[in-house]
Amino acid sequence: MRRRSLLIAVPTGLVALAGCGDDESDTSKASDSASPAASESAPASAPPPPKIVDGPLPAITAGTKFGEKPTVAKGSGDPSKQLAVKTLVAGGGKVVAEGDFITANYLGQLWDTAKVLDNSWDRKSPLLTQIAQGTTMEGWRYALTGKKAGSRVEFSVPPTWGFGKAGNTQLGVKGTDTLVFVFDIEETFSAKSSAKGKDVAQDDADLPKVGTNTDGKAPSIDVPKADAPTKLVANYVIEGDGDELAADSTVLVQYKGVIWDTGKEFDSSYSSGKLTSFSLQQVVKGWAQGLTGKKVGSRVLVVIPPKLGYADSPPPGSGIEKDSTLVFSVDILAKM
Repeated sequence: MRRRSLLIAVPTGLVALAGCGDDESDTSKASDSASPAASESAPASAPPPPKIVDGPLPAITAGTKFGEKPTVAKGSGDPSKQLAVKTLVAGGGKVVAEGDFITANYLGQLWDTAKVLDNSWDRKSPLLTQIAQGTTMEGWRYALTGKKAGSRVEFSVPPTWGFGKAGNTQLGVKGTDTLVFVFDIEETFSAKSSAKGKDVAQDDADLPKVGTNTDGKAPSIDVPKADAPTKLVANYVIEGDGDELAADSTVLVQYKGVIWDTGKEFDSSYSSGKLTSFSLQQVVKGWAQGLTGKKVGSRVLVVIPPKLGYADSPPPGSGIEKDSTLVFSVDILAKM
């Protein structure tokens, strides 16, 4: 199971709408969207890898350019029993690797009827998901790994690598249904991803100074020999030019946390080698308040006083003492 950040205040509680593999039982439950985001645990028995074939695939009859909402025709004849994948627009960005997070616009529908199950264009909110076993539909994992950011990919997913024999009653998918997807991959993020933007002067000698390297390595955090602030601090170190975060945004971040009194690191995505994604409604108050309004692409210094952190109830085994002031460097990589 992926390691959960110490920052999470409550568990996510989201269960996959997409069953992984050929599961006999339908354990899907409602979530905020019908995207096949899955739980953190890998499936007990994953199906064998599919063969990747060229087709058949339905025609896109409108919205053929990258970034445009596509209209996809009904499938003709019988779909492949394997994974049919075609790159319709070849991008020039980074290659999507196993374990990466991506942001993408996508549309999914049924092969036989062309009934649209979900699409991110209408929500005006790209999908943010990790391409890894147990965290996304297996068909997505196999079809999108190896593709480049900036690409439009169309593919069909038979039940084995989709919802399995149980189908998905909430979406109206039978256990015999083949699914068709069109993905516009906007960006891909790995454990080496960093903020990107303009450095901002760090002139206050009474506040920690954060390194501005953007090589994917953890930045330094130099805590001054001064009294910790009693109020929340949330200052740009690097200011990006992306969208501002809302109070309910789901974000993808790199981060490092140290304790003010000792400068000792207690939590870090750099050390774990894994990015962290969560809703700002699910983290400690200092993070939620400090990151709301900040821009995607930025690195932010966040100093959290005890009342907005863990106060007198730090997580057991975290190394955080009661009433500790916490210092973070946070790279905001993406939002959903």
